[in-house]
Amino acid sequence: MTAASLYERLADHFNYFIVGAPRTDTLVRILQILFPPEEAEVALHMPVMHKMTSSDLQAAMPLQTSRLPAILDRMAARGTVQVFREDGVAVRYALLPSAKGWYDTPYWDSRKRDDQQRLAPLWLQYRDEAFGAELARGDMPTFRTLPVGRALKHEAAVLPFNQLRPQIEDQSFIALSRCPCRQVKNAVGEGCGHNLEVCFNFGSLARHLADQGMGREVSVAETLEIVKACEEEGLVHCVENIDGYLGTLCNCCACCCLFIDTRKRLGFNALAPSVYCARVNPEACTACGECRPRCPMDAIAFSAAEAAVIDPKSCLGCGLCAAVCDATAIELTCREPSERPPDLAGFLARKLRPA
Repeated sequence: MTAASLYERLADHFNYFIVGAPRTDTLVRILQILFPPEEAEVALHMPVMHKMTSSDLQAAMPLQTSRLPAILDRMAARGTVQVFREDGVAVRYALLPSAKGWYDTPYWDSRKRDDQQRLAPLWLQYRDEAFGAELARGDMPTFRTLPVGRALKHEAAVLPFNQLRPQIEDQSFIALSRCPCRQVKNAVGEGCGHNLEVCFNFGSLARHLADQGMGREVSVAETLEIVKACEEEGLVHCVENIDGYLGTLCNCCACCCLFIDTRKRLGFNALAPSVYCARVNPEACTACGECRPRCPMDAIAFSAAEAAVIDPKSCLGCGLCAAVCDATAIELTCREPSERPPDLAGFLARKLRPA
């Protein structure tokens, strides 16, 4: 197999997942950086996110039997394979996907890595070529917006899937990492200055990241403190667009975020708004202007009468504007019609490609 065909096959291999990786020349260059040839060969024998023991892989690749453990360890350290360790169970390995996988892992890592600089301009190019559209494929956003808690005035009426605190308190293991999107922009000299350590993962992926030095374990209390600081900093809470599931919590800025930029600049529905929309009481609005720079979508303008006007089609329902309105002129109200996020089965039905 030629080197070119190896990486073309690998690109196609990754494309058959919830969030795939449509093949372009730019993607092939990304894969060549992340997967040395020997590791690319192993990856082709691993279905994406399917747990396998080293014995399973040795049966599939008998000529590599003696070298597989070392290869898998290198892939885990590089961020292309996740390791699952449980008491009384053989260690298992899973090939990570593009999103929540090898797009993120080089930048979740707080250590300086050679590939961070080389990958960054390629990822920005690939976002425009194909990855942005992939995040919205099936007319199903991959992530969704959660509203800032203090922007919701009637907490008793908050729908369960919008309550972030209880979901965080239910987690058994939390890892805090650096923001991949901000790290990418920093690498090309376009950083924004927002805090970097704001990206949370939960459960088995969190344990893996902590084991590999790509995140650090944090308590529920510290997580909630950082979430509050992110709200004050004007960052948008984004989570997976699946009802009842919290695997990742991003705290995003409009200048760097993969999902916000894909929606705002490229026009792809990669990030679902919350079920809320910000609305202004023009009689209470003092036209102070504090709300406008807080909006990640540039959805706020001021009318001739000098009251703020919010475009409901652009509004993410994040509540950052309402949270800084001293006049309490902005309120989050439910959109009409209002739909809850899809369950896992509904999400997969729209996102998975037929084999």
